[in-house]
Amino acid sequence: MNAASGIAIPKDFELQVDGMTCASCVARVERALLKVPGVSAAAVNLATERATVQALPKVTLTELAAAIEKAGYSARGAREQPPGRPSRLPEWWRPLLSALLTLPLLAPMLLQGFGIDWTLGGWTQWALATPIQFWIGWRFYQSGWKAVKAGAGNMDLLVALGTSAAYGLSIYLLLRHDGHGALHLYFEASATIVTLVLLGKWLETRAKRQTADAIRALDALRPTTARVLVDDQEVSVPIERVAVNDVVVVRPGERIAVDGEVIAGASHVDESLVTGESLPVSKAVGNRVTGGSVNAEGVLRLRTMAVGAETTLARVIRMVESAQAAKAPIQRVVDRVSAVFVPVVLGIAMLTFLAWFGVSGDWERALVNAVAVLVIACPCALGLATPTSIMAGTGVAARRGILIKDAEALEVAHAVDTVAFDKTGTLTEGKPSLVAVEAAAGVGRSEVLRLSAALQRDSEHPLARAVRDRVREERIAVPEVRDGRALPGRGVEATVRGEALALGSSRLVRELGLESGALGPIAQGLEQRGLTISWLVRRAAGRPQLLGLLAFGDTVKPSARQAVSRLQRLGIRTVMLTGDNEGSARAVAAELGIEEVRAQVLPGDKAAVVRELRAAGRVVAMVGDGINDAPALAAADVGIAMSTGTDVAMETAGITLMRGDPRLVADSLDVSRRTYAKIRQGLFWAFAYNVLGIPLAALGLLSPVIAGGAMAFSSVSVVANALTLRRWRGAPGGTDLG
Repeated sequence: MNAASGIAIPKDFELQVDGMTCASCVARVERALLKVPGVSAAAVNLATERATVQALPKVTLTELAAAIEKAGYSARGAREQPPGRPSRLPEWWRPLLSALLTLPLLAPMLLQGFGIDWTLGGWTQWALATPIQFWIGWRFYQSGWKAVKAGAGNMDLLVALGTSAAYGLSIYLLLRHDGHGALHLYFEASATIVTLVLLGKWLETRAKRQTADAIRALDALRPTTARVLVDDQEVSVPIERVAVNDVVVVRPGERIAVDGEVIAGASHVDESLVTGESLPVSKAVGNRVTGGSVNAEGVLRLRTMAVGAETTLARVIRMVESAQAAKAPIQRVVDRVSAVFVPVVLGIAMLTFLAWFGVSGDWERALVNAVAVLVIACPCALGLATPTSIMAGTGVAARRGILIKDAEALEVAHAVDTVAFDKTGTLTEGKPSLVAVEAAAGVGRSEVLRLSAALQRDSEHPLARAVRDRVREERIAVPEVRDGRALPGRGVEATVRGEALALGSSRLVRELGLESGALGPIAQGLEQRGLTISWLVRRAAGRPQLLGLLAFGDTVKPSARQAVSRLQRLGIRTVMLTGDNEGSARAVAAELGIEEVRAQVLPGDKAAVVRELRAAGRVVAMVGDGINDAPALAAADVGIAMSTGTDVAMETAGITLMRGDPRLVADSLDVSRRTYAKIRQGLFWAFAYNVLGIPLAALGLLSPVIAGGAMAFSSVSVVANALTLRRWRGAPGGTDLG
């Protein structure tokens, strides 16, 4: 409950759901959860078998699990261990045993192809088919009965009805014609269908497990212990007991257990599994290190800055899990289709039986064709096409240093045709240096530096740090200031030794109505070189006066030109949005090949420019790293934040790049396009199997055995197609964590 407003804040729950077999099951579980009083949203993922629920605090996990169980499935908290002892038998024993019992039933049909006429006795067929039907295949009856009790249907109900009909018809024929010549029985059809479905589910489970490899690889990076310095003694303690500000010692070859700052030592750190950076990164006193990375050659002492759930690695894992559990917009359409799929199939099967019986009078043939309809029409592939592609896509992206926060960002990103870049810290190193100091007539250079440093004493802006570094180098004393405040998009102002001073952009100078005088041509020349200008102004009442200017240079990132070039090859237009002056912005844009430049844009106006681009019909991705980029990141169709920037930017963005390499922007859009292509391919094949298979079965052109094989193959092929995403490698120069 929010004490201030009296409004209850929703709480998130995660449950593991067992027993789901197809997209119809997903829809049923979601409906059951949404009926629980206090639940506002529920999303179920068939591939991960997870339900994510948003509900009021009064709702309990027990209530949610009970609702799922009432719908015919079992559920528990996502972090809870499954009840009972795990089976000692491997998962493949059921399909293997079923296949061994089915092979003799199929042998006569297989041998006919070699001209060998051999038949198996009717009661022998019965003896082989019965354990398959009622022991190995008992799970289909259990799941189907639960669906019936819940007033719905699922894949297992279709399989149970179809195989029971084939088995029952065989029993009838065996009893009716016992001892009266060779019989054509359908035991091989019922047994083969059960075997193929079990085999398909086993292959599907194995494939789904591979789509979650990225999470397991990241989870394996978490060390269980850390070496903490206590009274100058190194003590090995469980990671849960390490606290913020503890000093942790990391020896060569060890995995770093916490996020921290180096306070002693120097080394290289392999961050590839966390950030995707292929080369070890040099670390010295004052540098930050990330938990999960590996220390190379030197001993490091770290001051702990984050532990447990607050570490970068833990946040990365949560973000990937969230993206894999989320439901893409396209999946909602599939769910609506799946919700009515099984009842429609049952209706088609009934019509098939009635039509064939009415036309031919052969109820045996009518029943076999109805069985084929029931078996071919499995909605399992429909439910797997989207989540398996998303799991594979987000997983391989995470291993390359690209974190996709939700499935919607992944789906939208494939359509991006315009990328808007912030300049400082995104395309440039974000570590500008002071290149030139120019003083007005009657003012000394050191005075301009002294006053500028005073105005920026408490600022963390990169330009402010560059000024303070220069003052420190030249050992210039900096006076105290008071009444300091920021002028958004313009600069800063404060009172220094009784004088009102300001340091800001050319926009500030124009707004004050100042003439640049002799400094004008100098500033123009510096801007043409691509430098950023800041003006020092004395704000005397009614008579503001220019005291001098500072010129800053920032280095363009070596990979920025490649990033822009790759985007252009993908057919994506690039735009630069920056608060810098026109000359500096255009110089950087020309160097990088960026087509469109919007300079001297206030932080609040960046979002307006993004909205303007969207209004013109473009699908826009905004790339930034600072607090002032957050509104624009939120306004874009897809926000892409550099993790080298602020937490605010990363929270706002749908995609986070784990290292400050702009080439990852093109990679993130490329993996989105490939993932969306896999989703469309999967849905096409899933629908194609049913659109083609059901009419063929209804017309009597598919035997139940072939229908069972096609149904099992549909799910496996959809998941296998999604798994080809794991071969994606991104741009050259990255790292393969495969």
